[in-house]
Amino acid sequence: MQRVQPFAIVPSVWKEQLYWEDMPISPIPWLHIAQEVVAEAKRKEYKCLGVLGTRYLMEGPVYPSKITAVGIEHIIPEVKDRERINQIIFDELVNARFTSEALVYFKGIINELKNKGCDAVILGCTEIPLLVNQENSPLPILDSTRLLARAALKKAISSTSG
Repeated sequence: MQRVQPFAIVPSVWKEQLYWEDMPISPIPWLHIAQEVVAEAKRKEYKCLGVLGTRYLMEGPVYPSKITAVGIEHIIPEVKDRERINQIIFDELVNARFTSEALVYFKGIINELKNKGCDAVILGCTEIPLLVNQENSPLPILDSTRLLARAALKKAISSTSG
């Protein structure tokens, strides 16, 4: 029977920020959601990323520090748009309400990010990919939840020992 070497993930940026100080002293390795997203952006050679998520995620330090560390630029929506995105996430998406109005709004924001020079967009909140996907987005998407899950699976598979 193969055994997976232990590692940890925190699939939430705000919780991850709380744990980040303890990660360097942890006896097991951690997968950082923002690092996994940024690694994929770097692999795909994106130059400027739009960042979408809760207001805290868009305005917080987690993604900007990881993005700029690898020489990629980023843009977040305007304040009024960040407030509306936050409202849609908490009032609609977390309650499994997926309206055409919300999709049109997100597509409009992504289009604005594209017009400002973004060549991809981070969907940094678990619920956004339930509404926005690669087929309906004006830009290539970086789905943080899927990217972290794939990285965890890859790590689990590569860290097995007999």
